Amino acid sequence: MYNKTLTAAFAVAILGSGAAFAADKPGTGWLTLEQAVEKAKAAGYTELYSIEADRDGWEGEGVKQDGKRYEFKLDGKTGAVIKDRED
Repeated sequence: MYNKTLTAAFAVAILGSGAAFAADKPGTGWLTLEQAVEKAKAAGYTELYSIEADRDGWEGEGVKQDGKRYEFKLDGKTGAVIKDRED
């Protein structure tokens, strides 16, 4: 009984860690990194410090035309701005 419990706990740990790795890669049907950068620029970002795939889209940080630093999130498939707030 102890072995079954331990095996089940180990399987959950392995499967759970796999989901975390998958979150760092673009999803099926998503914009490419280059397209996401273009969408961020179209939303007013003049400099990008970071941009990476997250669970449901692209997220990053950059400077907008007003010279202030912002955090943003783009929908992975459409590139629509989901979050845009001053950092």
